[in-house]
Amino acid sequence: MSIPYSLLDLAPVPEGHEAADAIRNTLDLARHAEGWGYNRYWLAEHHNMPGIASSATAVLIGLVAQATRRMRVGAGGIMLPNHAPLTVAEAFGTLATVFPDRIDLGLGRAPGGDGAVIRALRRDPMADSFPRDVVELLEYLGPPREGAAVRALPGEGTNVPVWILGSSLFGAQLAAHLGLPYAFASHFAPGDLEQAIEIYRTRFRPSAWSRQPHVMVAVNVFAADDAAEAHYLRSTMQLAFARLRQGQPGKLPRPVRDLGAEIPAGMRRHVDEALRISAVGNPGEVRDQLAALIARLAPDEVILTGQIHDHAARLRSFEIAAGAMRAL
Repeated sequence: MSIPYSLLDLAPVPEGHEAADAIRNTLDLARHAEGWGYNRYWLAEHHNMPGIASSATAVLIGLVAQATRRMRVGAGGIMLPNHAPLTVAEAFGTLATVFPDRIDLGLGRAPGGDGAVIRALRRDPMADSFPRDVVELLEYLGPPREGAAVRALPGEGTNVPVWILGSSLFGAQLAAHLGLPYAFASHFAPGDLEQAIEIYRTRFRPSAWSRQPHVMVAVNVFAADDAAEAHYLRSTMQLAFARLRQGQPGKLPRPVRDLGAEIPAGMRRHVDEALRISAVGNPGEVRDQLAALIARLAPDEVILTGQIHDHAARLRSFEIAAGAMRAL
């Protein structure tokens, strides 16, 4: 029996296109993903990024939920340091009221932007109250508190599933302590992946939110009917990642045939290490690579992602990936 597979979409804005195109593409991909059997469709909060159109994450989640019928839709994630827990509870409580039993709330500790973004969001860059804020948010979304001075309305009683997201051991420890599901950002920061999973599972404490540990790992997928084409498509994400690390974020680059001419060798090694949790190739190769990753990591769920410039090629890649997951 195959494990559940989900999809992480950053609503990328490709070179030559605008944010409106990216949002239309996201809605189109979501409709297809539901038909291909994806369990969840998550969107992530980033700010001040020309190549990402999911900054108003809760708004886009509502649009995707409205464009689909059964698939769960959520945040992968909301960067909680940017928000008061009450406003997050109200936003996702409203979504859960309109789309009952379909909304997920993944929470991240990173700001989703640089110091200028933090100041623009009117947040304290020195504050580090993430664990306390998560607990406060859980209380707002939990059972009604009739006598409470502050209540999330809508929000309380919706019991929106809350996930802890992370790329380090901190998130694994917090998710285990609070008894929450955990998603690891292995698609761009795989260094602590195995250790984080072990810590989470061994230290997990059952809670009202989750009786058993549930870990989801993120995997990049670049699939095409021809293996060489898949590697060509992958160059887009490699270029984008290198430019981001060099302080040059921009729209999603077009793929290139000669990646060595675009990225210095030292940076290429760094990029390839960061993106090593990937499946790249034709349908058979992608199936085998996903099977090997799942056998090694034993996740409860995988979430697939992949920045591809051409929308039709991106659709085909996720279609192939879904077929591979069903075949496992």
